[in-house]
Amino acid sequence: MTSLASLTVETRHPQDWINITGDVQGIVAGSGIREGICVLFVPHTTAAVTLNENTDPAVVLDLQHALNALSPDRPEFRHREGNSAAHAKTTLLGPSLTIIVSKGKLLLGTWQGIWFTEFDGPRSRKVHVRLLGE
Repeated sequence: MTSLASLTVETRHPQDWINITGDVQGIVAGSGIREGICVLFVPHTTAAVTLNENTDPAVVLDLQHALNALSPDRPEFRHREGNSAAHAKTTLLGPSLTIIVSKGKLLLGTWQGIWFTEFDGPRSRKVHVRLLGE
């Protein structure tokens, strides 16, 4: 059995981290799939998805600081749109995740959440959710 759904994520800031765990779990629950995998895909070049802590908001701020240190805006960047740092951050995190589905739920660790990350906002973005299983 397979299922495909899409989420629309409205970002509000140039860099934004939005916890989409509940939205994705809702899609899983509505799919009827009890055992399988959930694949998330972001079809954008300046936004990504990642798993990380979803309890302490300081973690997200720390991750933003770390990514900004790894990929600051630099005067030697040549991309005409001026968002090369956003492209680099997206490449570091990646456009997709695969998560196990067990007993009709995402099999996440105690502190894990799914984060949609925006690096060139604010914008309206999509996350595609493909479920495969039984």
